[in-house]
Amino acid sequence: MMDVVDSDELLRRIQRARTCAQEEVRAWRARGADLADADADGARDARTRGIAYEAVLRVLDEIVVPGRSPEGT
Repeated sequence: MMDVVDSDELLRRIQRARTCAQEEVRAWRARGADLADADADGARDARTRGIAYEAVLRVLDEIVVPGRSPEGT
């Protein structure tokens, strides 16, 4: 059986997910910077993961505040 979630709870969950995505973007950027000189493959992987979380963040932003993020950024 599925739980029914009201709109306020759904928004709270989306906002928590957005906060998590922001933290992941920062963490992967930092990891990529740390690995830049020592491990090119690891740095590339970190950049790729950071970009993926940026995409998630843009989607969640659009859900919370439609039109806030300009296209292509």
